[in-house]
Amino acid sequence: MAYVQVEADDRLEEGPEGLQFKSFLGADASAHGVSSAQRSPGVGNTDRRYISDEANQRKGSGSFWNIEYYQPYFDIDTKTVLERCYTTLMPWTPSFRTYFSSSLNPPDLYGPFWTLTTLIFALYLSSSLAASITSYMSPVGADPFDYDFGLLSIAVSLVYLYGLALPVLLWLGLRYLGVGEWSVVEAVAVWGYSQFVWIPVSFLCVIPVRILRYVLVGIAWGLSGYFLGLNVYPILASAEAKATRLLIILLAALHTGIAIAFKVLFFSYYIKVLDGAPGGDTKTGGGSGAGNSTNPRWL
Repeated sequence: MAYVQVEADDRLEEGPEGLQFKSFLGADASAHGVSSAQRSPGVGNTDRRYISDEANQRKGSGSFWNIEYYQPYFDIDTKTVLERCYTTLMPWTPSFRTYFSSSLNPPDLYGPFWTLTTLIFALYLSSSLAASITSYMSPVGADPFDYDFGLLSIAVSLVYLYGLALPVLLWLGLRYLGVGEWSVVEAVAVWGYSQFVWIPVSFLCVIPVRILRYVLVGIAWGLSGYFLGLNVYPILASAEAKATRLLIILLAALHTGIAIAFKVLFFSYYIKVLDGAPGGDTKTGGGSGAGNSTNPRWL
């Protein structure tokens, strides 16, 4: 056993076995590869790891401007994408109301991108097919059918502006107002998946029945609007400024506008029928002479 003699000036002297005082701070720091000068002066000098930082490291190794940054958002299997699409068509399920927490976990960009892209081609193909059918059913001498590739560019502009640009602008506006309840990926995802209902409606609107087309467009408008309202309004309601909730009126107006644009541009076509013929959904005959002139009727 070593004894240490304490002098009046409170200095400690080495005992016979070389008793010394050591600082274990340096040993602890060196064990973790961090020098004592680099350690945080926080409580307990604890080396904390935040979940958000680890999640960001797993998301992507590149910067915001590199493709590698977005690669994890496209790493999703087809089954999950189809489930997220089908959920938007079933308003009676709990996942329809809690889409963010139940279905978009984690959010992806693969499904929304292909949903919107498929919708573009569905709008153009169904419109072209309907136009060819009406040309075939019109009387002899009617204008021949010709593909209108201008509709394809219109479909690209409408669908991508509404499905991609609008949620990004909404997210930026809410961030400016201090609402950080969702991410830009979640905003794009919920808007992209909400447009899935228009894909089957586009092909069903090829049926040359005017009332049926109005009903189908109304169903698509109501179902997608109801889905967006249930999932977006809680985000708006979380803002401190109560006036932020009024943005739902602007979103509803834009949603109605896109539905009207789809109906007028892609789901409205007519068949030329004989004057005085009952109805306007089918061709009733052809020929020339008094009382047999043809006029266009919108279907």
